[in-house]
Amino acid sequence: MTTVEPGVVHLVGAGPGDPGLLTLKARECIERADVLVYDYLANPAFLEFAREGAEQLYVGKKGGCHTRTQEEINRLIVDLARSGKRVVRLKGGDPFVFGRGGEEAEELAAAGIPFEVVPGVTSAVAVPAYAGIPLTHRDMTATVAFVTGHEDPAKEKSSIRWEQLATGVGTLVFLMGVGNLPNIAERLMAHGRPGGTPVAVIRRGTMSEQQTVTGPLREISEIVKEKGVKPPAVIVVGEVVSLRETLNWFERRPLFGKRIVVTRARAQASGFLARLDELGADCIQFPTIRVVPPESWGPLDRAIRDLGTYGWVLFTSVNGVRFFFERLEALGKDARALHTARVGAIGPATADALRHQGIRPDLVPDEYRAEAVVEGLGNESLDGVRVLLPRAEKAREVLPEELERRGARVDVIPAYRTVKPDRDTTRVRNMLERGEIDLITFTSSSTVRNFLEMFGGEEETLRGWMARAAVACIGPITAKTAEKLGLTVDVIPPEYTIDSLTEAVVQHVSGDRRARTAGLPENR
Repeated sequence: MTTVEPGVVHLVGAGPGDPGLLTLKARECIERADVLVYDYLANPAFLEFAREGAEQLYVGKKGGCHTRTQEEINRLIVDLARSGKRVVRLKGGDPFVFGRGGEEAEELAAAGIPFEVVPGVTSAVAVPAYAGIPLTHRDMTATVAFVTGHEDPAKEKSSIRWEQLATGVGTLVFLMGVGNLPNIAERLMAHGRPGGTPVAVIRRGTMSEQQTVTGPLREISEIVKEKGVKPPAVIVVGEVVSLRETLNWFERRPLFGKRIVVTRARAQASGFLARLDELGADCIQFPTIRVVPPESWGPLDRAIRDLGTYGWVLFTSVNGVRFFFERLEALGKDARALHTARVGAIGPATADALRHQGIRPDLVPDEYRAEAVVEGLGNESLDGVRVLLPRAEKAREVLPEELERRGARVDVIPAYRTVKPDRDTTRVRNMLERGEIDLITFTSSSTVRNFLEMFGGEEETLRGWMARAAVACIGPITAKTAEKLGLTVDVIPPEYTIDSLTEAVVQHVSGDRRARTAGLPENR
C-alpha cells in the first residue's frame, strides 16, 4: 500500500481588503497552492492569483451565517493536507489577530501536518489609517489595545477587564463590534471613560465602499443606527479620532467610492488599473480581449526578410510593436534591420514602445487615429512606395485604403490576433444587475463587441442594466461602435490615450458629484 506524504498548510493573512495590502509572501503562497480555503473577508480579487486548476473552497462566515463550523474547517484543512496537497488557508486581516488561526494551527500540529503562518496586515491598524486616524500620537497617547467587540453581552462574567481598559489605555480598537456597540459604550462609560470621548466606526475599511461615522461615545450607538452602518466594521475610541478631520486622505481621492470595470487586455491593463486605483477607484479587471500570435508567422517572417524593400513601416498599436520585434529577434535580427525604412507610430504610446526598442519614429501624428497618419505624410509622394503595416489580423481598412489611394503598395501583415477570452461573467453580471457598477471603460471596438457577446443571449437585459452605469470610450471610433450596439457613451477624452481617458473619467465623476450635491446645505 502506497503511503501519501502529507502536504503543507499555509495560514495566510489576506489583509483588510485593499489588494495592494496583500504581502508578497501571501501572493507567492496563493500562486503555488493546490487548494485555496478562503473566508468572507478575503478579497475575491486575490483568487485571480491562483494558478489554473487550483481548487477554491469558500468557508466564509457572514452575519451569523456559517457555511461551515470552525470544527469542520479544521477537519477540512487537515484532510486536504493529508491527501498530499499544498493548502492555503486564506483569512481576512491577520490569522493570529482574532482570526482563529491559533486554533487551526493547534489542530494541524496535533495531526502532525507541517504548517507555516504568513502574517497579514491587520484591519486593527490598516482600517483606522485609511480613515485618517493614527492609533498613537505623541501629543495624545502612547498606548493602544485591540479588543474583541464580539463578546456575548449575556455572559455572566466578561473576560474583558473593563475597569482597567476604560481608562488605562489611550486608544481602544474593537473588532467585530457593531452589533454590540451599545454595550461597549455603556461599559466604557460605566468604568470612567468620558461620554465626550471621540469615536469612529469604519465600515469596509480600505475598500471603495469605506464608510466612516464619528461621534462622542455617549451618542455613537444612535448615530450608527441612524446611518445604517452594518458589519464588518472597526471601532476606534480615543482622542486620536479627532485627527481624522485633518488626516482623512483616503476618502478625499477624486474617484473614491467609484467601481470601474476595465475591459482592456490583461497584459496592457496594469498601468491603467494602477492609475485608477491611485485615484481611489475600485477597479474590476474584466478583460474582454486576449492578444495572441497570428495563426501563422509565415507572412510576417517573409516581410521581415524583405524589410530592405520597404520605404515605410507603420505601427498602429503597442501590440504591433511588441509582436513585430519579438519576431525580429526570433529571426536573429534587431532594430538595425529597419535602417532603410522610415518608421511611423499612430500615437504616443506606440511611439514610446518603438523608442524602447531603440527606434525614434519619423512620424507621430497629432491626432491618434488612422486617418491622421495619412494626413501626417503631407504632400509626400507615395507612388510605388512599399509600406508595411504589421497590425492586428482584423482591423479598420481606412489606413491601407488611403495609402493605396495615394499610390503606395501596402502590405497588411497580421502580427497578432485579438480573441475573446473564456471568462466567467457571473460577478460582473450580478454587480450590473444590482446597480453596483459606476463606469465601464472601453479601449477599442473589439472590447465593446466582445463585452456584449460574453453575456451571450442577454444583450438586451445587459443594455438595460448598463443604462445605470456611465460608459467611457478611448476615442470616437470606439464610441461609434458602442453607440451602434445600443450603448450610450458618456465620456470621450480629447486625446485618444489612456492618460487622457483617465483624466476625462475624473472630470466626469467630479461633475457628477457637483450635480448631485448642488443645492444641498453645507452642513449635511
